[in-house]
Amino acid sequence: MAETHKHSRRLTGIEIVIGGLLAGLVGGVGMGLVLLLGPDVFEILGALLGSSTLAAGWIVHLSVSMIFGIAFAVVVSRRSVRQFVASFDEYVVAGIAFGTGVGLIAGGLILPAAVAQAGVGALPLPFLPLPGLAAELLGAALFAVGHLVYGLLVGVTFATISGAVPRRLADRTPIHN
Repeated sequence: MAETHKHSRRLTGIEIVIGGLLAGLVGGVGMGLVLLLGPDVFEILGALLGSSTLAAGWIVHLSVSMIFGIAFAVVVSRRSVRQFVASFDEYVVAGIAFGTGVGLIAGGLILPAAVAQAGVGALPLPFLPLPGLAAELLGAALFAVGHLVYGLLVGVTFATISGAVPRRLADRTPIHN
C-alpha cells in the first residue's frame, strides 16, 4: 500500500457522530447500488416498514447504514483504538473489517429477526431468477460484496473526515498544509 500520513486531529463528540452519520450514508449508498443487482432486495427491506416499495427499502437501508456508520465512528475514535487506527490505510482496513462484521451480524441475526418480528414471513430466497443453490450463492455473494463496499466507503469517508489522507494527497489538503 502507499505510504500514509498519520493524523493528529482529535474529533469532538458531535464531529464523531456527524462524521459517522455521513460515512454511513456514503457507505449505504455504495452498498445499495450493489444490492440493486438483486431484484426485490429493497422491497424486502421496505416490507419491514409495511410498504414493499423500493423507496421504503432505501429508507430502511440508509437509516440502518447511518446507525452503523455512527457505531464505526465511535469505535475507531476511542483512545484505545486510535493507537491502532490513525492512518488512511488503517481506517480503510478497519472499515472493511467492520463491514464484514456488520454483514455477518446483520445477515445472520438482525435481518432474520426483524423479518420475523415484522410478520413478513421468511426472506423470499432465492430472490434471484436462478434455480435453488445457484440463486442462494449469488444472493450471498451480492450481500457479501455489498457489505465489503459499505465497509470500504465508511473507512475512506471517516478517514477523510478525521484528517487521515494518503501521503500523496497530504500536501493538497487544508488540514495538512
